[in-house]
Amino acid sequence: MTDLTGAPVPVDVLHTLFRSEQGGHEQVVLCQDRASGLKAVIALHSTALGPGLGGTRFYPYASEAEAVADALNLSRGMSYKNAMAGLDHGGGKAVIIGDPETLKSEELLLAYGRFVDSLGGRYVTACDVGTYVADMDVVARETRWATGRSPENGGAGDSSVLTAYGVFQGMRASAQHLWGEPSLRGRRVGIAGVGKVGHHLVDHLIEDGAEVVITDVREESVRRIRDKHPQVTAVADTDTLIRSEGLDVYAPCALGGALNDGSVPALTATVVCGAANNQLAHPGVEKDLADRGILYAPDYVVNAGGVIQVADELHGFDFDRCKAKASKIFDTTLAIFARAKEDGIPPAAAADRIAEQRMADARRS
Repeated sequence: MTDLTGAPVPVDVLHTLFRSEQGGHEQVVLCQDRASGLKAVIALHSTALGPGLGGTRFYPYASEAEAVADALNLSRGMSYKNAMAGLDHGGGKAVIIGDPETLKSEELLLAYGRFVDSLGGRYVTACDVGTYVADMDVVARETRWATGRSPENGGAGDSSVLTAYGVFQGMRASAQHLWGEPSLRGRRVGIAGVGKVGHHLVDHLIEDGAEVVITDVREESVRRIRDKHPQVTAVADTDTLIRSEGLDVYAPCALGGALNDGSVPALTATVVCGAANNQLAHPGVEKDLADRGILYAPDYVVNAGGVIQVADELHGFDFDRCKAKASKIFDTTLAIFARAKEDGIPPAAAADRIAEQRMADARRS
């Protein structure tokens, strides 16, 4: 297997693709359209529960091999997310390689839509980092398998609204489990990343009576929050945030890998619950958190509100129906904590067991 430049893909990527202990991946498609500059990877991890569903990430990866690896990791995460959300969808994900600020064009998005369509419904796409509702409207001109479209074009609109709502439900469940009350009132919550999802999460927390501390690499994102909620405190960076005195909850809401060998020992919070995908930098981090007495709400469980929304779009979108489904993230998170206690394992491992069982049952049926 070679990457999009024709160079050999490193062995570790091939190992990830065929790694039996993680279930393997059913299909990986490398897509290229020279006229528009499109270079993309579509990865299908599992279709045991139904067509793979997951967003399209548009990001300036350092290498094509890095993009392939990200697509593999993200698509696997979507299998587990969709299973835990109770959806009849498997896991898929796509990445487009390049800076969306300079490379994104109508021609490129249309070319990408044709590649999605060529899979005949095995993969259903939506928005992710670097792609937006307007982009999905363009992609949908070439395929019916694009969700996250605008209401004007028959879609559900911005899925970050319910993503944030689901994360908030996960926080409420964490508070119930740890402190005996499903509220963040009087708790200090630190949010790293207040972009598409994070700024909605701030609204929920302020309404609930929490004290909120934020950081973001984009000054305009911080300024938007501070203009709306002057009582919110901003700090310089994530490293400062995780070390903030008196922090009860840490919410990683930017890119993945936030929980690693450097950040976990420095955390002052007793709960981690955020919107970012793939927060655990490597296997074993979940045990490090548990050993420090830090309650971890598995990312793919609590951030499933968005995928619940875009999945509903395929059947005629109804916001109230979606919000009711996203509200169940509260109960699902509590059930994971209970299973973790019962089995004597970290919550991330408990969530994996539940998701894997649902996928295994689907394969046998």
